[in-house]
Amino acid sequence: MSLHETVPLKHIALILDGNGRWAQTRGLPITAGHRAGAENLRQIVKDVTDLGIPFLTVYAFSTENWTRSGVEIKGMMQIFRYTLKKYLKELSSQNVRLRIIGDMGRFPKDIQKSVHDLTEKTRNNTGLTLSIALNYGSRAEITQALCGIAKDVVEKKINLEDIGPETLDPYLYTQGIPDPDLLVRPGGEMRLSNFLLWQLCYTELIFSPIMWPDFNRAELQKCIEIYKSRQRRFGRRPLLEEEEQNYLSRFEEDSGEDNEPN
Repeated sequence: MSLHETVPLKHIALILDGNGRWAQTRGLPITAGHRAGAENLRQIVKDVTDLGIPFLTVYAFSTENWTRSGVEIKGMMQIFRYTLKKYLKELSSQNVRLRIIGDMGRFPKDIQKSVHDLTEKTRNNTGLTLSIALNYGSRAEITQALCGIAKDVVEKKINLEDIGPETLDPYLYTQGIPDPDLLVRPGGEMRLSNFLLWQLCYTELIFSPIMWPDFNRAELQKCIEIYKSRQRRFGRRPLLEEEEQNYLSRFEEDSGEDNEPN
């Protein structure tokens, strides 16, 4: 593939931001914003499926979100319960495979069971792979991966000298999933917030001022068009061979003149 061509879009990552501000500007409780955000995710999943993109990863609940008020956390747990029940039939009918990335151990047992049941029932689906980050933090993920590698080195399952960047992949929550091509963060903030720090090293980033509940298919398609307009070089540079060779020849001639004895 020419470096002037855009790498095909296979994986979109989304940071679902702006629910609370969306609600506050409408005089609504923050929980109403989270509910609107959950409903919007259902629609965006359908849109991504229609667009033929095989992987979608969304940041729904971070390890830091537990520091929010007890009332807000309780409301979010209720929304998780409600949404998981509605998703059960929808994801199966859309041929979507659900994966969870993050540590589910801190969630209530009934939510853990619903998540387990849903991931199991959609395991063999062959359409969109939807990964939802719940109680996820990238630093914790990387730390956990490094601990797993260290343990396997001690147990002589892998050799220290064989460790490279690719060694980490099987130890990450995202194992088996390609790195995102495009990250979109609605909500106006311009930071990654401890999301997929390892996986996003060459991802194209777009920060949208639209709050997540209002981020619709049209906004998504705008972001995809921006992505298509960019050149993904992965550290390389398009080489204009004739122009470069001519310059190099002139440079060598100039260098030769400077080295002539007086």
